[in-house]
Order: sequence, then C-alpha cells, then structure tokens
Amino acid sequence: MSNMISHWIDGKNVSVDGRTGDVFNPATGEVQAQVALADEAMLNKAVASSLAAFPDWAATTPLRRARVMFKFRELLEDNLKEFAAIVTAEHGKVLSDAEGSIIRGLEVVEFAAGIPHLLKGDFTEQVGPDIDSWSVRQPLGVCAGITPFNFPAMVPMWMFPIAIACGNTFILKPSERDPSSANFMAKLLQQAGLPDGVFTVLHGDKQAVDGLLTHPDLAAVSFVGSTPIAEYVYQTSTAQNKRVQALGGAKNHMVVMPDADFDQATDALMGAAYGSAGERCMAVSVAVTVGDAGDAMIKRLEPRVRALKIGPGTDPDSEMGPLVTAAHKQKVEAYIDQGVADGASLVVDGRGLTLQGYENGFFTGGTLFDNVTPAMSIYRDEIFGPVLSVVRVNSHAEAMKLVNDHEFGNGAAIFTRDGDAAREFAKGVEIGMVGVNVPIPVPMAFHSFGGWKRSLFGDHHMHGAEGVRFYTKYKVMTGRWPTGIRDGASFIMPTM
Repeated sequence: MSNMISHWIDGKNVSVDGRTGDVFNPATGEVQAQVALADEAMLNKAVASSLAAFPDWAATTPLRRARVMFKFRELLEDNLKEFAAIVTAEHGKVLSDAEGSIIRGLEVVEFAAGIPHLLKGDFTEQVGPDIDSWSVRQPLGVCAGITPFNFPAMVPMWMFPIAIACGNTFILKPSERDPSSANFMAKLLQQAGLPDGVFTVLHGDKQAVDGLLTHPDLAAVSFVGSTPIAEYVYQTSTAQNKRVQALGGAKNHMVVMPDADFDQATDALMGAAYGSAGERCMAVSVAVTVGDAGDAMIKRLEPRVRALKIGPGTDPDSEMGPLVTAAHKQKVEAYIDQGVADGASLVVDGRGLTLQGYENGFFTGGTLFDNVTPAMSIYRDEIFGPVLSVVRVNSHAEAMKLVNDHEFGNGAAIFTRDGDAAREFAKGVEIGMVGVNVPIPVPMAFHSFGGWKRSLFGDHHMHGAEGVRFYTKYKVMTGRWPTGIRDGASFIMPTM
C-alpha cells in the first residue's frame, strides 16, 4: 500500500506532512490507501486560494462558465467506467449502481450548463417618472460542500456545478472513507478549463469540518449527512452568519395498499431497500402494509431477500456489495440484535454472512423484519443498512399518520391502483419528495432535492432552481438619468 490521497489546492496535489487516515477496500477489509487529514494551516491555505480566485471567476461571463460545464460533462461521459471503478473500490457498491449515481450527478452538470438563462434578471421600464428597475443574481463568494460517503460522486455534483456556474468558488470536503472521487473530479474540471483555485478539495475529519463552519471567509455551506450532524452544521454556521443548506437523515416509508400490484411493489422494495446495501438517504427502510397487503408482501419478499446475490461490487453478478466499514457493519448488526430483543419477527437474518475469499470483507446480508412497531429502534432510527421493516396497519389514514408522525420527512411512496388514495397521500403527506408507484422519488436535476421536518435544516432544497437561489444573492437596482424629471429635494419615502 503506497497510495496517498492528498488535497487539491491551486490546481495541483499538495504534499502531505501531517495526519492521515486509512481508506479501506470494503470487499476485502484491507487498507488500500492513506488520505490526508487537514490541519488549520492547510485549511487556511485552501480558503485563501479560493478567495483569491473568486473575483476573476465572478467576473467571468456566465456563457464561459457554462462552456466549462459542457466540457466537464463530456469528460464525465468519456471517463464513466474509470470513475465508477473508483467509487466501487472505496465505497463497495456494485459497478452498475456506481455508474448510475455518477449519471445522476451528471444531470446536474447538464442543468448548470444552462446558467446564462438561469441567471437572467428582470427589467421593468418606467416604474416611476423616467425611472427603471432591474434585478440580478450575483455570486456569494467562497462556498463549501461537506459530503457523505454513500455518494462520493453524485452528492458533490449536486452542489459544486451550480455553485461554480453561478460564479462562486468551491471547497469540497468529501468523506474521508472514500475520498478519491473528489480528486478525480478536480482533475476533470481542470481539463475542462476551470481556472485553478475555483475548485478545491480539502480532505479531513471533524477538525476540517469545524474549521470550514467557522472560517470568516466562507460565505455558504452545503451539507448532506445524518440529522445530528446536519443540525450541528446548521447551528454552527448560521451562528457565523453563513448561508446553510444541511440535509439530514431519513426513514423513508413505502405504503402498500391492498389494491397494489404486489409483484411490482416487491420489485420496488427489493431495489429500494437493498440497493447500495441500504446506504442511501432515499432508501426505503419501512414498508407500511395496509390490510391484507402484509401477508401478500411477506410471502413475496422472504424468498427474494434470501436469494439476494451478495458479493464484491466488481462482480457483475452481485446485486449488493459490502457495507463501507467494519464499524458500520457492527452498527447495522447491532440494530438487528435490538430488533429481535424488542420483539419484531426476524423473517430473514443477514448477520454472520461470510463469503469465500472475502472473509474479512464488511458484508451483511439482506435482513427482513415483520410486525415492527413505531416504538422499536429499528423503526425510529436511520439504520443505513440492508434492513427492511414491515409495519402492518388497517387503513390508508393510519398509514398516512404513521408517516407524518415520524421525525424525518425525506421521502415516501405509495403503491396503489386507486387514484383517490394516491392523490390524498401525495397532497397530505408531510414529506419533501413523494413517489406514486415510484419507490425512490429522487427529483431530476431541473427540480430540487430535499426533505421536510428534521431531514432538512435551512430554507433551500438542493440543485435545480433552488440551488441557483441558494448560491446567489438577489439585487434590485432602481435608476434614472440626469435628463429625467427633477422635482427638487423630497423628504418623504418616494412612491414613484
């Protein structure tokens, strides 16, 4: 093991002379690299570089910024296979899922390439005698993104393409568990023509995060992670008068009505609960079955969960890879232990899974619980693993109340053939993203991603038009020229 993953500052790798952390191969359990962990001096160097690059980049025309995004998109497509292999090597997800996540990020790059249109302001002629008014959106300055391990490509690309296209400079602090994707994107951005200093990668742990949240030269912070940390990021940064969007945890419910297509619902739950080993903020971890739907779904789910093809992400036959670290595997399996202790019916047990040749890998098998109640920790908490809980209720109203009473409000779905039931659910559910016969309703790039309740801290959802609003300041000008009407000094608020 000789691979060192360093910071990317001023368009180049920066030599590491301090603390480092281990980066594992989740399939084998082996350390495959070391990643730099920034100290205060490195943090200040990164911010200073970004701050110095900001004036020239902010003055660059939106059209030229868009052309960088167009080229970056082309490079992402050309290097998709290599990029996916990097994601899989450090995260563990199967290659097809890694590719899909990169494509979802690429869609935001495509949206950001339309920035000349998105930044257009408004103009009103003659708001008063010989007076016109017009509005513009201008960049904030140095922005930072603090991103999670589960989507090392997609989530950063939900942030920086729009931030950069709007004229800001951007510092990415990726997860130290799978940091190589950030450096790969930095090099592609440089090839795309992005000036040095506009995009910076600062690796690190809590020390780096706290330094970014409190640094006086940072204007805005974007975050995706667990709810406790999202709340901490929001409170810490807003106390420093920064703009913040902090996306937190989830406990996404999928309501299955008695009239649903049960085979379709089963397929949906298999992919949504066990894809990426459940390490998705939009994973469905609770199936709420209404009436007779419970027996029908358990009958179909049990054999499918037992038959899951689990293996290294590089194996094309694998449907699910390992968890990201040994510590996370231990945490997920502790939740399974607790579910059993609390009295849930363990239909399929994923604990104790070992694979020949990968005995030290971080694998946990697909797990299925039935007869779960809202009082249980496996229902309340975000497990972030391949654990699906089935909760049985008697009515649509009871299912809706269950979803609305949960502290998280990220995503939810309903599977039904009844248009009235679907419409009532979509209208009344207190959730940021809702699916009707769609299990993971992640919006496309031209909409925006975000939850309600304790799944989001801040006023703006991520990417789309909400992203443009978050990464810009609104300014209105009102003016007239000296040849206009002069009425002498006025000592009242003008009414135009």
